[in-house]
Amino acid sequence: MDSDFDEFLHVPARLAIVALLAPAGWAEFGFVRDAVATSDSALSKQLSALAGEGYVEIRKQNAPGARRTQVRLTPQGREAFRRHAAVLERIAAAARAGSA
Repeated sequence: MDSDFDEFLHVPARLAIVALLAPAGWAEFGFVRDAVATSDSALSKQLSALAGEGYVEIRKQNAPGARRTQVRLTPQGREAFRRHAAVLERIAAAARAGSA
């Protein structure tokens, strides 16, 4: 397997989250939850795991009447996603070439 293949990042929920965050800056927790169609608790668990690896940064703010949670990719997370996506593209290209 290619050394840029990221087993940690390849978990479908994590991959969906980082793919969603890749073109964005800060994203609201609710937006991410709805976009990846998961529950609050499942998203919290995956974001904590991604933060533990240094792939995302989580910011919690107390807004009037509500607590806001925002998340974004770190430079390390952005680079890890870029490398992993490139590996997936190479795998797909090899599969297409083999079926021709």
